[in-house]
Amino acid sequence: MNICVFLSAADLPERYTRPAREFAELLGKGGHTLVWGGSDKGLMKVVADGVEQSGGKLLGVSVEFLAASARPVPAESGEMIITADLAERKAQLLARADAVVIMVGGTGTLDEATEILELKKHGMHTKPVVLLNTAGFYDGLREQFQRMEDEGFLPLPLTELVLFAEEPVGALAHLEESAGVQ
Repeated sequence: MNICVFLSAADLPERYTRPAREFAELLGKGGHTLVWGGSDKGLMKVVADGVEQSGGKLLGVSVEFLAASARPVPAESGEMIITADLAERKAQLLARADAVVIMVGGTGTLDEATEILELKKHGMHTKPVVLLNTAGFYDGLREQFQRMEDEGFLPLPLTELVLFAEEPVGALAHLEESAGVQ
C-alpha cells in the first residue's frame, strides 16, 4: 500500500518520536510505501528513516519553497516530487495514497487533516483515514469531532470518517484490513 502520513517536520520529544518510529518500521517491514511531505527534518525524517531502514519505499512530495529541506531519495528507494505550491502538494499526496495517517503536527498538519476529512465527507475519496493519537495529542480534536457529530454538523457517522488509534500497530492493522491486505 501507499500510505500517506501527514506529520510535523519539527524536532520533537521521545514521547512523539518513539511511536512514529514504531509505525515507520511496521510500514517498512510490511513492504508499504511512505507517501509524505518529503522533508528531511524532525519527525518527517524520523519516519522516512524508519521506513527506509525497514525495507519500505519512499515517495516524497515537497513544495518549491521547502525544496532545500527535501530529503535526497535514491532511485532504488523511491522518488521525490517538487510541487509549485501547498495546494498542489496536498492534491499529489492524496492522489498517490491508498490510505492516510495523521500523526502529531502543527497548523500545517491540521490543515492537511481537515482538508482530507472534508474531501472524504463529500465523497471525493473513500480512503481510510487514521488519526494516530500519540500521547493523547488529538484528544481535544476527537472531542470536537464528537460534538460536531452529536450536534448534526457531520452528514455521516464519525466512525466512517476517521479512526482514532492510540497505538501504531492498531493504526496499520486498520489500514491493512480496510484495504484487504493480508
